[in-house]
Amino acid sequence: MDPVVRTADSVHGRVDVIDDREAYLAAVELIRAGHGPISIDAERASGYRYSQRAYLIQVFRRGSGVFLFDPPAIGSFAELQDVIGGEEWVLHAASQDLACLREVGLDPVALFDTELGARLAGLPKVGLGAVVEQLLGVHLAKEHSAADWSTRPLPQSWLVYAALDVELLVDLRDAMHALLESQNKLEIARQEFDATIEREAKPPKAEPWRKLSGLHSVRGQRSLAVARELWLARDEYAREIDTAPGRLVPDASLLAATKALPADKRALAGMKDFVGRASRSELDRWWAALERGLATSDLPSHRGPASDLLPPPRSWADKNPDADARYKMARPAVVEIAEDYDLPVENLLTPEHLRRIAWEPPADLTPDAVASELRSLGAREWQIDAVSLIIADAFVEARQDASTSDPDAS
Repeated sequence: MDPVVRTADSVHGRVDVIDDREAYLAAVELIRAGHGPISIDAERASGYRYSQRAYLIQVFRRGSGVFLFDPPAIGSFAELQDVIGGEEWVLHAASQDLACLREVGLDPVALFDTELGARLAGLPKVGLGAVVEQLLGVHLAKEHSAADWSTRPLPQSWLVYAALDVELLVDLRDAMHALLESQNKLEIARQEFDATIEREAKPPKAEPWRKLSGLHSVRGQRSLAVARELWLARDEYAREIDTAPGRLVPDASLLAATKALPADKRALAGMKDFVGRASRSELDRWWAALERGLATSDLPSHRGPASDLLPPPRSWADKNPDADARYKMARPAVVEIAEDYDLPVENLLTPEHLRRIAWEPPADLTPDAVASELRSLGAREWQIDAVSLIIADAFVEARQDASTSDPDAS
């Protein structure tokens, strides 16, 4: 049977946005009167705005209906949090939305992530549209997923699209729950969902300007200083007017100005590859940044700040041969276990965890010692149970192979 097609034009009546406190509080009471899990979604304006705030929050509960809230207009969501905070929340790819939901005071204590569930179930595609079609037989058109949700007023077709997304999540949760139960993976899923809630946000980078695309091609500390000052000036202005930095002046233009080092403001204005909607209207800003870079005595290093990042495994044979041997012995064994579980290997064990423990293993190569090390890195108990023995065995085998090939090795 062909899937049912649900699009903004085919199956939904008019959808309104709740953008005042009175209507918001009335909606909260309706949600209170509903039953079962809460499905929730958020729409941001990535690529359009500097912030990652939510510009639309969708909530659905059986017995209540679907509600679309305008966060900038409503402000605090404390009343909604009081009603739904203790319930199970259903999200798709929750890690993408939790930060902006927490920003307005919405924070779950229990979670069911249908995207993560799809990964754990071994589904070939885990996007919302693909999972809905496979498990519910519904084709969900994704025509507005990359829209500028800070737009006001929001077009009706966008609102219907947003409503359809969240209305299907509870049904999808039930189908996913049944699938995971049939695969004996519900406990695995529970631990992964809990870890998603508990995971802390990554701290900001010490020198975020080094994210400038193409920076590796810049030669000389003075030119790096110019690139830094241009990036910081753009970032400051983007934050000030809440606009995505690349929409003001793209990375390629900052890089072009860095390499050309124009002699004066007029020369900067005359550069054909210095473009962007703010490239001329904010010319004084960019020229001042360029001058700061040329005049500063605070010259950045080429290597960047010290970090605890490990070198790529392809270089381990030269840098740390023992670690290379341990990694090459353990990784195929981990891949095999992942295949037995019918899981992507990165869901069985975070790749960085395996690299860390191979680079610097515990003194005692026992399963308990490996388990303790993995636990300290943040691995979940089901992951530890699945891989600690095979990793310990692989490390011991790598050490024995090294001793056999080099009788003098300790």
